[in-house]
Amino acid sequence: MIEISFGKLVLLALIALIVLGPEKLPGAARTAGALLRRVRSGWDNVRAEVERELEIEQIKRAAREAAAQAEAAQGQLKDQLQQVREPLAEVAGEVKAGVVPAAGGIMSGRLPADGEPAAVQSELPLDGPVAASGGPSHERA
Repeated sequence: MIEISFGKLVLLALIALIVLGPEKLPGAARTAGALLRRVRSGWDNVRAEVERELEIEQIKRAAREAAAQAEAAQGQLKDQLQQVREPLAEVAGEVKAGVVPAAGGIMSGRLPADGEPAAVQSELPLDGPVAASGGPSHERA
């Protein structure tokens, strides 16, 4: 704002004393003080309103950025979900048809007959005797 040094303030007071006289000077000083308070109050209100508007704009900007990031993440998630669905749909179609290529052609959709050995023996443990529970027994001495 306007900078008034002590010397300028004294000069202003002397001019006011000469122009207004000693009877009207106290009333004029009160009126000038009241006007100065109103101007400062108005200025402070305007500054506070501008600061609030800036904060609101900043919040809106952050909300827009968050919404854009959420939409981007949703798009990526949809793309990844689609990438997973396509192979699953293919496998489901092949399972319905009776062929599973993931097993290397071993399983053809039919179960082995009663006297026939199972086609997948790589799952059986070969490192020790089979326990009663069906898994390998790990006996400790």
